[in-house]
Amino acid sequence: MKLCSTRPWRTYRGGYLLDILSGVPEPKDSSFPEEWIASIVVARNSGREHIVGEGLSIVDDGTSMTLKDVIAANPINMLGSNHFQRFGDTLGVLVKLIDSFERLTIQVHPDRTAAKRLFSSDYGKTECWHILEGRTANRCTPVIYLGFKPGITREKWVKLFEQQNQEMMLECLHKLPANPGDTFLIEGGVPHAIGEGCFLVEIQEPTDYTIRVERVTGSGYKVNDFLCHQGLGFEKMFDCFSYTGMSEEEVYRKWHIKPRLLAKSPEYIEYEIIGHNDTPYFSAAIIEINGEYDAYSDGAFSGLFVLSGEGYIETNAYSKTIRKSDQFFIPAGAEKIKIAADGHEALKVVRFFGPEA
Repeated sequence: MKLCSTRPWRTYRGGYLLDILSGVPEPKDSSFPEEWIASIVVARNSGREHIVGEGLSIVDDGTSMTLKDVIAANPINMLGSNHFQRFGDTLGVLVKLIDSFERLTIQVHPDRTAAKRLFSSDYGKTECWHILEGRTANRCTPVIYLGFKPGITREKWVKLFEQQNQEMMLECLHKLPANPGDTFLIEGGVPHAIGEGCFLVEIQEPTDYTIRVERVTGSGYKVNDFLCHQGLGFEKMFDCFSYTGMSEEEVYRKWHIKPRLLAKSPEYIEYEIIGHNDTPYFSAAIIEINGEYDAYSDGAFSGLFVLSGEGYIETNAYSKTIRKSDQFFIPAGAEKIKIAADGHEALKVVRFFGPEA
């Protein structure tokens, strides 16, 4: 099931590399720096509530139907009986491509316990970042900020927020290089920020609850109250943070995920970038295809995004040419699925799965 490109508005600027990936004639950075893949999540954008369904993926068949509606009409065939029994008609996962021209504001997302208590949501927003590449933006080398250093208390963090001391707030977090191929797990409650010039895949729980502690972005956008506290209020939003501090060594040991080889043949190589052993919430793999690859569903749905190359995807129903920037939803009920490169260059795709069922 081929899906249309979905790029909702965000508070920061970027997207130049996404434009290049999708072949936009005049690529540029803008307020649409993210590509949402197989999304049944509506973006929480204050002031844009009139844009109905912003963030939802549309099926690329001329009907304008959303993926959310297609799944709701036939959830067992789309998601699989095991998944449907445990999680209902939601995917349980959302994937994005993010290209940041500027550093994102320091933020945090609730874990599942806080999400249930504060937002009445079954999902928090644990996520992971897999670095694809970087670019020099604002003369800065790509980095990420992840986790509190030791000694940061709620009282100190609230005071820095009230002072809007952005330099000191950044100093409270670990600053780590964003090297291509690196994967980091960001658990709910852990403060973080993506730095300038990062191009990455983000796999996350399916919500858009983002608590921001900086009132002005790098490009000068003034973050309103709702986009800071998501409706919780300025006191309660600090309940979303975990104030456990770690050394840099502990951060790498706990949250830096090493890739694992899943399969290798003359036709393809597949390695897992995040697995259910790392988090029960989602998994994802990168597959480089020189010949043919059988994408067995094995009773589980998956999503697919083409990072580079050209080829075709073939099922019992049809055969379709694919190229970089194409995205697909593969239903759990799908039978034989073959993905093949065109023979000129390797076809590189990211494939992701929902929570462990």
